Amino acid sequence: MSGRRTPYEIYWEILVFCRTPRSFTGIINRCDLNSRAGQEYLEFLVGRGYLVRIVEGEKTTYAATERAAGYTALFSKLYQDLFDTVPGFRL
Repeated sequence: MSGRRTPYEIYWEILVFCRTPRSFTGIINRCDLNSRAGQEYLEFLVGRGYLVRIVEGEKTTYAATERAAGYTALFSKLYQDLFDTVPGFRL
């Protein structure tokens, strides 16, 4: 298996990291994404209802929704079935 992550792994990483509200900068740094790619992933997840954007004054954070729990659980099970290990963050 190569070291390159699939979009599904990146979605999983973002959703797990955002179980508590996180800033855009925190997400892209923790998930090792550039700003453009990070914005695309976040917009996709917000659009699908897996992340919610929280705006408080000038501060914006992102948090995983209840719907995200289903994705992370299913992805973790599939990953474990395929590779005999649970997915994990690269850091």
